[in-house]
Amino acid sequence: MINFRLIRHLWLFQAVAEEEHFGRAAKRLGMSQPPLTEQIQALEQALKVRLFERNRRGAQLTPVGSAILPAIRKLAEQLERLEFAVHEAVAGQTGTLTIGAINAAIVNELPPLIQHLRGAYPQLTISVREIDSVEAVPALVAGDIDIAFARLDGDLGPDIHTHLMAEDCLAVVLPQGHPLAGLPQVPLRKLAHEDLTMAARRGSPVYFDHIMAACRAHGFSPRIMYEVRSVTSQIALVGCGQGIAIVPSSFEPLATANVAFRPLAETIRIISMALVWSSARHNPLVEEIVRIVSGPGITSGGPGG
Repeated sequence: MINFRLIRHLWLFQAVAEEEHFGRAAKRLGMSQPPLTEQIQALEQALKVRLFERNRRGAQLTPVGSAILPAIRKLAEQLERLEFAVHEAVAGQTGTLTIGAINAAIVNELPPLIQHLRGAYPQLTISVREIDSVEAVPALVAGDIDIAFARLDGDLGPDIHTHLMAEDCLAVVLPQGHPLAGLPQVPLRKLAHEDLTMAARRGSPVYFDHIMAACRAHGFSPRIMYEVRSVTSQIALVGCGQGIAIVPSSFEPLATANVAFRPLAETIRIISMALVWSSARHNPLVEEIVRIVSGPGITSGGPGG
């Protein structure tokens, strides 16, 4: 049985935790401060813990309060999704689909896919969440997303499946005027003493490790001076004079006038996009997307990410 009183108390707790002040939280919630204070005290008594330290500056979380805040935020997000799904169902919608996607997929793969789904399922509610590749599997396992577009391959778990959508070759981005920019192709070993701008490993470990392994196979460990979240940021930083970058060659259309894109002399292939899903939960819509992506039908645009 759902304890709606507890849910309300947790919602109030989140507001106070984020505002760090009972008065500001009460104003945000559209209520007076005394009832808010009483309900937080009731929550503390029910949990048998102290959640806030009150002082002149406001209310700071205790270690216990800090420990439970992330779980309460996730619960609040799930409740919002549930409320939205109920609203859509009442309004005549027949289902929801949550897609997790890296930036490149949001630019390229998703627009034609979503257009197709809206045509085939006009009452379907589609939600797109931007993720890093490393977030795809945990989000699928937790049920936070139904399907993912990410740079992943290999054994990802007993219920996790992948379908390779696109491969690419690595290229190097150099500032205009760099000595290596005069070469038609750049041998990877020539980058041994260059400062690199890299997409951080925490976002896409498979992609990052593949580049590191390629460098080591050619006799050097790369000098990573700057880490960013996306390939587009790598290209932008090179244009600002912040080192050079190793990126997928399909991103060349994004090159600005102050950088030079050169293919590597070696053919080093990487996975640029894969469809990832879990078979632990049966979802006919996911099966339909796998069928669509595996077939010849839908095409995508240029690079992004």
